[in-house]
Amino acid sequence: MAIHVEDHPVDYASFEGTIPPKQYGAGTVLVWDHGTWEPVGDPHEGMNAGKLVFRLHGEKLAGLWELVRIAKPEDKQDPWMLFKKRDEWAQPLSEYDVIKALPDSVVMKPLGFVEEREPKSTRPSHGADWEIDLSASAPAPLPAKLEPQLATAAASLPTGGDWITEAKLDGYRMLARVDKGRVRLFTSGGHDWTKKLVGLAVEVEKLAVSSAWLDGEIVVLKDGIPDFAELQDAMDAASNRNIVYFLFDVVYLDGKDLRKVPLWARRTLLARLLEDAGESIRFSQDFEAPPAQVFEAASGLGLEGLMLKRRDAPYVSGRSQTWLKAKCRLRQELVICGFTNRGGTAGEIGSLLLGYYADGKLHDAGSVGTGWDARTARDLWTRLTPLEVDSAPLEVAAAKSRRWSRRAAGSERWVQPVLVAEVEFADWTTDGLIRQAAFKGLRADKSACSVIREAGKTLSANRVAEVKVTHPERIIDPSTGVTKLDLARYYASVAQWMLPHLKDRPLAMLRAPTGLTDELFFQKHAEKTGMPGLTAHDQNLWPGHPALLTVDTLDALLSAAQMNVVEFHTWNSMVRRLDKPDRVIFDLDPGEGVKWGQIQEAALLVHTLLVELGLKAWLKTSGGKGLHIVVPLTPRLDYESVKSFSRAFVRHLAKTIPERFSATSGAANRVGKVYVDFLRNGMGQTTAAAFSARARLGMGVSMPVSWEQLSALKSGAQWTVQTAREYLSFQSQDPWTDYWSTKQTLASALKRLQ
Repeated sequence: MAIHVEDHPVDYASFEGTIPPKQYGAGTVLVWDHGTWEPVGDPHEGMNAGKLVFRLHGEKLAGLWELVRIAKPEDKQDPWMLFKKRDEWAQPLSEYDVIKALPDSVVMKPLGFVEEREPKSTRPSHGADWEIDLSASAPAPLPAKLEPQLATAAASLPTGGDWITEAKLDGYRMLARVDKGRVRLFTSGGHDWTKKLVGLAVEVEKLAVSSAWLDGEIVVLKDGIPDFAELQDAMDAASNRNIVYFLFDVVYLDGKDLRKVPLWARRTLLARLLEDAGESIRFSQDFEAPPAQVFEAASGLGLEGLMLKRRDAPYVSGRSQTWLKAKCRLRQELVICGFTNRGGTAGEIGSLLLGYYADGKLHDAGSVGTGWDARTARDLWTRLTPLEVDSAPLEVAAAKSRRWSRRAAGSERWVQPVLVAEVEFADWTTDGLIRQAAFKGLRADKSACSVIREAGKTLSANRVAEVKVTHPERIIDPSTGVTKLDLARYYASVAQWMLPHLKDRPLAMLRAPTGLTDELFFQKHAEKTGMPGLTAHDQNLWPGHPALLTVDTLDALLSAAQMNVVEFHTWNSMVRRLDKPDRVIFDLDPGEGVKWGQIQEAALLVHTLLVELGLKAWLKTSGGKGLHIVVPLTPRLDYESVKSFSRAFVRHLAKTIPERFSATSGAANRVGKVYVDFLRNGMGQTTAAAFSARARLGMGVSMPVSWEQLSALKSGAQWTVQTAREYLSFQSQDPWTDYWSTKQTLASALKRLQ
């Protein structure tokens, strides 16, 4: 829903803060997105007709949108509906909810994809005549050679900073050197391929430049997607007319060295240069959306992956951290060390035996047996048989493999390690061999001695930070449709708030392997956790009990979520002083017939008594029906002493106000009353941690709040997995800030309760 209101000053667009009650627009305001909009057709006609179509170029929203007037004659306001039009940016809400994924202010936490903060966009179709800052350029002669900038494999997609996101193209890296209008084409290894690509060189010469170094990738498109096998065929053909040269950088131009110029400015300059280029030379477009969103689309389209480049970075020869590559599947060059015959077919290979170099020695990398047709199998046979040698060129076996050290008669045939294959595969095994491999083609632009095992891993649309979520679509909560992936993403989004409540604190985890409506069970100890990243502590820490577990890092938190942990319950002490609790907790649990107002009143009464005893306390929702009141302590007393205090405190409440409080567990003892549970303060007892989800329909979360917020709370499950992160994005202050630094003991309070 969108309401057409009166015009506002442009300055209002940057306002963030709280408008007082009873004032126009009262409430908390943040700038959720900003950017530019581009009308489709005449916007004035669209407004009059009640259908306004436009494109958005924001940090979070992109593509085509439509406003449709839905006003009725009796409406006092002018209501409209905002619709996302179906285009390349559209995604089903069940797969991606941009509000949940990116709830924060773009002022406080900028993503770096908006065009108007400075002239950063590199899309020539926008038609804006931006001024390009070339102050970092320097007059210089045209370099004779240029070593290209290389990308580092990304362990995860960046969530902050200012990045340009491009498709990772499946082809040959190619640099074009233009000298007085004449062009030479070089591979990334410095080989001159001008004679192989005469037609492409002619197309580059048509560009309006006298001297330049241009950087890009040559590909052949099949159904709009780069296809490496098709590129191989095009390279072997007499004509290269199907080859497309995608340019993504200009390093030198008409007497100026641009290497120190920011990337966005170089690309803007390049986009202008290519405005009138033909179909054979194209600008490598970037995508104005968060990397995770683009990565999901790239995976679905079957692209090799993404390139992510720091927008303000200079051009640096060699491998760098300002260029990252994120692969949907692992892919790299490997040396061909041998082959096997194809059974029953003479003159065709059955598999390729592969290797890579490390420390000057050729290591076994396994084999590949798919990815070619009969013609390619015969071509490989023809190329490899003249290179045959008597023994394996491999010098280092994989960790647990000696399969090549003794030849099985007639099965493996070894060759000189001079040819390089491009191979796509799922992963490296623990033995150091490639798994689920497919041959993509020969790499004529790579020398065998330069082939090493590349670092990095595949990224997945179902990967949250460093953890891959299996069965991401599994419904955990049938009442809301929350999936396993939704829960993992929730924990990733609140980790910075939650981890201080978990770190170094023994815990119990409630797991729901098949959802909330099936069997649930607690896990407290380290036997067969299947959760890498969790810390299993020395069993002597708590003699007579199995090893205790703690969740100390984001990886551990998400590893637990991957293993279907819904709730995290923590001890009242830390592992370093296990027998000395550093807090006491009162769990306010309503009995049958208790209304929410009574729970709020009970919390105030508990707080008042604690203050009278000289104790500061903090409040959080339970995520269920009640509230938790937490009193921090200097860890001096043992568990029995702290539990004795909590028991005396609760019994005093029940004795003083028996019509409102019960100190006895059991449903029959709390009808119409609030049971204050003190049993959670014993050794080994646990309470749901702050920000933990609860394994109940609706999936409420335990949310820290201020005492001033108590009167406005509607329930103990006011915030859920689906709404908590959005709520947190509006909070400028942590209501528990002083909790961590508060020093207090029970000495005085114990005396007053006796």
